Amino acid sequence: MKLLTQYLWLCWFINNPADLTPTKSFMWKTVAFYLVSGCIVEGLIADPADGSLEVFLRTIMAFSSVGVLLLINKKWQYFNQLFTAIFVCENFIMTLATVTEGMYFLMVMKHYEYSEEVSIGIGVLLLGWYLAIVSYIFRQLLSYKMSASVLLAFSYFVLTYGLPMLVMDI
Repeated sequence: MKLLTQYLWLCWFINNPADLTPTKSFMWKTVAFYLVSGCIVEGLIADPADGSLEVFLRTIMAFSSVGVLLLINKKWQYFNQLFTAIFVCENFIMTLATVTEGMYFLMVMKHYEYSEEVSIGIGVLLLGWYLAIVSYIFRQLLSYKMSASVLLAFSYFVLTYGLPMLVMDI
């Protein structure tokens, strides 16, 4: 629980992922939670089979993009720390997105006039927060400048969410 708390502090831009050493068990639990929560969210949005396939493609892209980035920078030793930091924070944001989906459903059931605007607004806020977190992780772990970190975070998002979504639409 202490390790989880230390990783969750990254969501508030506290701690340095380079100072955190995940255990193998913690890393696999993080990936398992990512897969399960992603399948639940995608299952709520689209066909569960297609959604699950998209989540698995996102996972492959996440590992691949982190691996390629670290190989290019010759910092492979940070692989476990980087993917664990990103996945823990992504799991946190995904949990908040799931709560947002539930809240949207309740607002629709209660015929709240601005339910869609509220849901989209929270989604945009979560996306911005996600990009800021991933940028912070890249900046802390790989010592990039702010602009490069933001660009990498956006690129990571496009690779891990955009490409699998594109593949699924084909």
